[in-house]
Amino acid sequence: MPSLLSLYRKIFFDRKPGWDEEALPQIQVRTTNVELSAKNVSDYAAVCGFEFNGTRLPLTYLYVMAFRLHAFIFTHKAITFPLLGMIHLKNSITQHRQLNVDEKFDLECALVSSQLTDAGLEFELVSRARVDGELVWESLSTYLYRVESATRRVRPPKANAMAWEAPQSWSLADDLGRKYAKASGDYNLIHLHPMLSKRFGFDRVLAHGMWSKARCIAEMMPQIGERACRVDVAFKLPLFMPSDVSFVAENNEDALVFELRDARGRRPHLSGSISFL
Repeated sequence: MPSLLSLYRKIFFDRKPGWDEEALPQIQVRTTNVELSAKNVSDYAAVCGFEFNGTRLPLTYLYVMAFRLHAFIFTHKAITFPLLGMIHLKNSITQHRQLNVDEKFDLECALVSSQLTDAGLEFELVSRARVDGELVWESLSTYLYRVESATRRVRPPKANAMAWEAPQSWSLADDLGRKYAKASGDYNLIHLHPMLSKRFGFDRVLAHGMWSKARCIAEMMPQIGERACRVDVAFKLPLFMPSDVSFVAENNEDALVFELRDARGRRPHLSGSISFL
């Protein structure tokens, strides 16, 4: 597996001119026989709120492995814009069966499509994990490289129509980003310390979007159990730390819908749904 630290050195410090207004090529990378560390999984589970029994993988854990392949693609010469110009818009994870820490995984990631929207260049990365040839886990991430446009209208995101009754409250400390980085290996500077995030235009440090997704899923594991499922989320508003947030999940026909909002339950940070396969 590639080292995220070495990849981030290229991502943050290599000079890139910006988008050349060309469609992105299809790029695919893969690696085989990936072994996991039970200690690393345990640390990740603790930061994200999962209960780890020493065997069962948290549903989101393979994403932190697949993201190393994402970062490898981001360093490709055809990607002419910087990582800090990108926004993670949406993420979908499908787990086809329960996964265990002692399995060996073949991982692949592909940049599969790109299109110009009112907000900029939107593109998708598909990640897949196989065990002995069996597809066991997959993810679809949608990213945006923002391009300024005179016709672009920015509208604040709206919360879903949910009964926001008796929400759970979580307090996010300002060192959460560093704890998540240590557990996941994802040392993106905007998540680590205010002095670093200010260098990139943010007054405070940001919570990692995939931590937010993982924390929400961890809260719903009693309802999910060991069932195969797909978890779709949209990242709506940046979540700065320290802060307090509120969380609600409710049944909606054959799915669970959930949302992470600010402490007052007004501004949505993340909206999602879980469907069972």
